[in-house]
Amino acid sequence: MDIQGSAALVTGANRGIGLAFAQALLAHGAAKVYAGVREPETVRDPGLTPLRLDVTDEEQVAAAARAADDVSIVINNAGVSGGPSLFEGSFDGARREMEVNYFGTWAVSRAFAPVLAAHGGGALVNMLSVASWVANRRLPSYAASKSAQWSLTNAFRLALREQGTLVVGVHAGYVDTDLAADIDAPKILAADVAEKTMAALLADEPEVLVDEATRHVRAALSGELEALYADR
Repeated sequence: MDIQGSAALVTGANRGIGLAFAQALLAHGAAKVYAGVREPETVRDPGLTPLRLDVTDEEQVAAAARAADDVSIVINNAGVSGGPSLFEGSFDGARREMEVNYFGTWAVSRAFAPVLAAHGGGALVNMLSVASWVANRRLPSYAASKSAQWSLTNAFRLALREQGTLVVGVHAGYVDTDLAADIDAPKILAADVAEKTMAALLADEPEVLVDEATRHVRAALSGELEALYADR
């Protein structure tokens, strides 16, 4: 699909991967990029159009769909981490992860589907994770929320096929952002995630495997379970 001259919405666009997505869209010629965030005053990039959007608030989601009714690209990037360990801690963090990562993506996708249809189909992009496919003992509830989000992405791909919407799932390992700041592991740059996603949009590709770790896990899904978890 074309990015040049388009209008787009990126949730969670005030920092990290979301900001990288928004800046990449502008660099590829998008005419307007809405930065959907809970606190619009946190959007510092003058090239972006701040839009109040808490993805867990259905009224705000509906209002955003009315305000940004010119978009042909929607990127669901807003996400949180902070659930308990497997054996200790409150479930409140896990519930928050599901509310934002899963139900928030669902709410935005559902609200903006008619908007995308009105502009020829457009594209719906969901920022997923390698954790969509493989459990993470350090972040079990985050991985579970991403697995649910991946399933939801596939459901929307089937449901929006008739209206011509390209549904893209973006999978990556650890990215150098605040979300992974406390994790001691190799990380990729948010700008790399964004640029490979732009390439997928331009080529009408439904899946983005950003790094080698993600490609390895994706290939191992059809193999033996022991191989998938050998180094985890």
